[in-house]
Parts: sequence; C-alpha cells; structure tokens
Amino acid sequence: MRAMLFEATGKPLREVELETPIPSARQLRLRIHACGVCRTDLHIVDGQLIEPKLPLILGHQIVGLVDALGDEVAGFEPGDRVGVPWLGGSCGTCRFCTTDRENLCDKAVFTGYQVHGGFAEFCVADARFCFRLPREIPDLNAAPLLCAGLIGFRALKFVGDAKRIGLYGFGASAHIVIQVAIHQGREALVFTRPGDISGQQFARSLGASWVGDSSETPPLELDAALIFAPVGELVPAALRAVSKGGVVVCAGIHMSDIPSFPYELLWGERVLRSVANLTRDDGEELFAIAEHAGVRTRVTAYALADTNRALDDLRAGRIDGAAVIRVDAQ
Repeated sequence: MRAMLFEATGKPLREVELETPIPSARQLRLRIHACGVCRTDLHIVDGQLIEPKLPLILGHQIVGLVDALGDEVAGFEPGDRVGVPWLGGSCGTCRFCTTDRENLCDKAVFTGYQVHGGFAEFCVADARFCFRLPREIPDLNAAPLLCAGLIGFRALKFVGDAKRIGLYGFGASAHIVIQVAIHQGREALVFTRPGDISGQQFARSLGASWVGDSSETPPLELDAALIFAPVGELVPAALRAVSKGGVVVCAGIHMSDIPSFPYELLWGERVLRSVANLTRDDGEELFAIAEHAGVRTRVTAYALADTNRALDDLRAGRIDGAAVIRVDAQ
C-alpha cells in the first residue's frame, strides 16, 4: 500500500510502499477514503509532541470502508463506512476509564501517534473505538469531525449554558463549533489572527455576530471563551473578555507558555480549564447533532502525495476550514 511516512522531526513525510496491515482479533482494517489534517499532526512533525512511535504514519481523522475484520469483532461488516478518531484505545479498567473519562487514561493509545494513522491507503484500528458516520455527510466533509469537530464539541460542553461565546482562532475546530453553537441558540464572537480578512469573512458567513482580531476587545462581555489557537498569550486576553463566572477553555493538545497575569483576571469565579482528547460518548453525541443541525465542513482537498504541502499550508494559515487528504474519497 502507498503511505506517507514520518521518520524524524523536521523532515518531510516520505511516500513509501508498505505491506498492507493485517487486523488483529479486535481490529478492523479500513480501505481509507479520506483523512483530515490536524494541527496535532503539525505538532508531531515540528517536535512539539515528543513521543511519537517512529517511523509513523500520521493522520487521525480517518474515513473509510471496512475491508477486513478480526475474529473477535462484533457489530461491523465488510463495506461498513466508519471513522477513526485520535483516541485509538484505552485500558478500560483504570479510575478514569471506569468513570466515563477514558480520554484521561494513562495507558491510552492515540491514532497517528503511537499507532499508524490514515495518511495511507489502508489502516487497522480497534473496532471498539471506531464510529459509524452519518450517511448524509460525504467522506471529505466527515473527516474533520473526527478530531476538529470532536475536540471543539467537548470544549463547548464545558461552558454549560453560556450564551455569548468567544472563539479564539478560526480554523478547523472553530468553523464546526460555531455551527453547533448557533444551532443551540448561542451567540458567537470570533477572534482571528490580525489581518486574516478571509478568515473573518468566513466567520461572518457562518453567523458570527462580531468578528475581530485577537488583539481587540469585544463590544460585549463574554460568558465563555474557547481558545483553539495554540498561543498562550490568548489566555489572559480571554480572561479579560469574559464576565464574572465565565469559563475559558483551552482546546488544544499543545499551547505555547501562558504568560503570568494578575489574579484579578481570574477572580470573580472565572474558570480556566483545558480539554484533553475525547471520549466515545462525545463522538456519538456530535454525530447526532451534526446530522440534525446540518453541520457542513469547508475542506481543501489534497492528494496523498501532496500531504507535505497540506501540512505547509496549514502551518502558514492558508486554509479556511480544514485540510483533508483525499485517498479514495466518494
């Protein structure tokens, strides 16, 4: 099978021919149709996430058809269309797994980090951590839901019934979350990088009530803020923008250092928290909402051989919405 292989920090991925994997007892093998490109992939390539299992096939927003099944797999058949997310497995027995917090499991396995991911023609994945996908959402558009959508949705859940929400960074996650938030009757204010005119126009087209850059003060106090940009300096800015009792959620797996800030920014029962990974319940909830709300992702598609270009475009901020590798998409 063709695959794009990551071999060392700072090196471009290399197109190679590998043996097609054979599923173990609890695994599915997928013929991959599409795989989203995530900022986490950049963090791995750029050395900010330091423990990838090398050599590695990156990619953890995988859409494909079941091609083969392990002997112990139940509930799937060849030809089923499924998605594979970042969380590829957990121990199932620790205090986190037994209290609906499998996303925090110390023995969790992550797709495209400890096990091979989706920048390839085939992959294998633990069947227990695969999702059935809504039929109405095409392959390319479904792929970003499997991480950008799931992490953003989990972050949104942590703001409770907040009505006025600020979104810092308007990329793959935020352009999905804003659709869910507006469907839920919330108001969304969007903060982009300075000078990102295209991103600001995109945010307005999706229903943002106010759009500015990250250096601006919003016209009204926020009830909550979700930070998707991996920029620690945005944390004090978001705390200044939320009202007393407001929540600031850091939604990335990596962020630059947060500068010191005066206690008065946190005082008033403001809450600062992070989001880590996802649970299978998050997926089931999001896909049901996405189908009902008519969530549509904006994608820029790339051929498998052009994966390095997709990573470069994502790093440079040249993509509105999400980048997706088209392998054999329908």
